[in-house]
Amino acid sequence: MKIAIVGATGFVGKALVNEALNRGHEVIALARNSGKLAFENEKLTTKDVDVLNTEETADIFQNAELIVSAFNAGWENPNLYNDFLAGSKAVEKAAKKAGKRLIVIGGAGSLYIAPTFQLVDTDGFPAEFKNGAKAARDYLNHLQSQTDFDWTFFSPAIEMHPGINTGRTGKYRLGKDEPVFDAANSSKLSVEDLAVAIIDEAEQAKHVRQRFTAAY
Repeated sequence: MKIAIVGATGFVGKALVNEALNRGHEVIALARNSGKLAFENEKLTTKDVDVLNTEETADIFQNAELIVSAFNAGWENPNLYNDFLAGSKAVEKAAKKAGKRLIVIGGAGSLYIAPTFQLVDTDGFPAEFKNGAKAARDYLNHLQSQTDFDWTFFSPAIEMHPGINTGRTGKYRLGKDEPVFDAANSSKLSVEDLAVAIIDEAEQAKHVRQRFTAAY
């Protein structure tokens, strides 16, 4: 399979590129500065792109079978909310124009911890991540109204950061709209196993026009 990965130089994007290549897939890695991607592989093509240029992005997407977006507008960006929505919708527009399936890496904030109460609305939700989480939630709400193309939205475990250093185990448990907790009431996943879950979804298409999540 040939997979286009948006945001390929980021924390999540690099793990996705690595996992896809290790499984033998061809990868088109898209980023503002794809030179930051320190991979050398005959199956890897890198492209510098501004995702807001939907015509250029769609032209690149034409060469792939599937799009995975790990787009991130930057956690320290003062306009994070608006920029995340604009970038995400631009990637979606390009995917639609190219006629390709889109898998979006969103946030955990939109997961429900009660029937009508989402994680981002809890008192303890970190303030520095709130704008990004709200943007991802609103983008998920937008995607759920889309019936004219194949999309999938992934919410990672509540704890998915560089401090989760289990590496690649290849194991995870799936959920839909609620966090997946282990016996110790923790919801954790390494970025390497996030990549496993996403490339599994790329190969198996189990959650078309759905949101899903995964954790140990």
